Amino acid sequence: MNTSAAEAAETVTLVVRHRVRRGQEQAYEAWLRHIVAVASESAGHLGVDVVRGISGGLPLFTCVLRFSCPEHLRSWLDSAQRRLLIEEAKPLLADGDQTEVSTLNDFWFVPADEERQPPRWKQACLTFVVILPLSLLMPQLWRPLFAWEPALGAYLPSNTLITLSIVLLVVYLFMPMATQLFASWLNGTEKKRT
Repeated sequence: MNTSAAEAAETVTLVVRHRVRRGQEQAYEAWLRHIVAVASESAGHLGVDVVRGISGGLPLFTCVLRFSCPEHLRSWLDSAQRRLLIEEAKPLLADGDQTEVSTLNDFWFVPADEERQPPRWKQACLTFVVILPLSLLMPQLWRPLFAWEPALGAYLPSNTLITLSIVLLVVYLFMPMATQLFASWLNGTEKKRT
């Protein structure tokens, strides 16, 4: 496989951090809904997660966008639509538009600030804790459908449905919640007991 074909098959992640000026939160939320909708129409867009937090006393919005390849991401970053939308948002932002591109699939574990990436073992532990209950529960939830329609209960269709359910729930619901809930542990900011 040549280099450009390998790059084209590589999912990329764009992390955008915006600290919002005090009193501009509602205007920013409206702007954010609009740009997320526009980005979702962009070629190769695979989804977006938004994590809300606080940084330096101001609301911090960390948006993690996934694209199917570097070319599609570059197309979005260079698009006239995005440039116009960022210009609209500038009066709302304390520090401007902070972006970072990564080809790693660590998008759940993006630090909220300038902190370093959580250790891999912590990422693995949290991923295990989120996926294990789902892998035990999903087959049981699908069982009535497999009994009703035996063709869906065959090896390939049943495993496809179960795996798809787990992946969608992990990516869109449980992992964003878990990373927010365990953020202090992931980033090593929990207090040591004496």
